[in-house]
Amino acid sequence: MYSHMMVGTNDIEKSKTFYDALFTSVGGKPAITDPKGRLVYLHNGSVFLVTPPIDGKPATHANGGTIGFAMSSPEEADTWHKAGAAAGGTPIEDAPGWRGEGAGRLYLAYLRDPDGNKLCALHRG
Repeated sequence: MYSHMMVGTNDIEKSKTFYDALFTSVGGKPAITDPKGRLVYLHNGSVFLVTPPIDGKPATHANGGTIGFAMSSPEEADTWHKAGAAAGGTPIEDAPGWRGEGAGRLYLAYLRDPDGNKLCALHRG
């Protein structure tokens, strides 16, 4: 089980604009900046952090990796997607919508953050 998720960034201010928009669009709060300059988001019992890499090398995204955020409704996923696109994210994959059938039915909306990390808003149908 995971305790938190952290992604790297090459531009902390651009990331703050993007992730503040994502989290506030679904009822969260803007980032807390810790003493090391990392962005900390606390929402629905989860912790998500954004940081410049501690090794001083450029941040890169994971090829094939996706970070999923649970949404309470398709409307919340759409709000998240729209806020992220307006704040510097890039819509990817198919347009937000339902995928699958029966018990596997999911409402999905995908974005890449300003550093290329793949994000998904997911609501289970």
